[in-house]
Amino acid sequence: MLKGYSYNIFDLNEIEEVNNLFSVPELLGFNVTIPYKEKIIDYLDDLSDEAKIIGAVNCVLIENGKKTGYNTDAFGFEKTLLLHKKPYQNSAIILGNGGAAKAIKYILDKNNIPSITVSRKTEISYENLDEKTVEDHKIIIQCTPVGTFPNVDDCLEFPFEGITKEHLIIDLIYNPNYTQFIIKASAKGAKTVNGYYMLEQQAEKAWEIWNFQKK
Repeated sequence: MLKGYSYNIFDLNEIEEVNNLFSVPELLGFNVTIPYKEKIIDYLDDLSDEAKIIGAVNCVLIENGKKTGYNTDAFGFEKTLLLHKKPYQNSAIILGNGGAAKAIKYILDKNNIPSITVSRKTEISYENLDEKTVEDHKIIIQCTPVGTFPNVDDCLEFPFEGITKEHLIIDLIYNPNYTQFIIKASAKGAKTVNGYYMLEQQAEKAWEIWNFQKK
């Protein structure tokens, strides 16, 4: 533990309240969570290359008054994906279209993995996503907060019948360890992974960004 440093929770009711954070003279940076990963961009001075492409920020560095946004979710997800992906798992379905989903799409594109995004408003939605489409896409990434503690019994509407033992299911939620989505996918024989390793890896990247400032 570093003496003289702390990592605290700043609970905002509205994104505008971030201006109060920027007035804290000793603040070196902070992480950004749902639902502000996209909204925070309007309050920053600059973005890293990956944050510009993704259009979402989950890590902010404050250096000499300049506020720069980064996306370490992408780094954390890539570490998770490459650890578990098999060669035959070469196309993906992204569930959700928020800030986290944008980071996932960026990494899939980077690794030449074609994907489709499913949300309430996309052409392929939760209502019309069919079993065959799921069967044909061997990577499924659940990027919504549905099923997060304390609403652990909630689950996205999804055709689990299309999931096989050849599937890799990644749910970005890490609390609880096993969401209803993971439990139902696992029952079909799929390899399932929660978001804890991604959380650890994006945090390591954020620490690297903030630590660089102090040197």
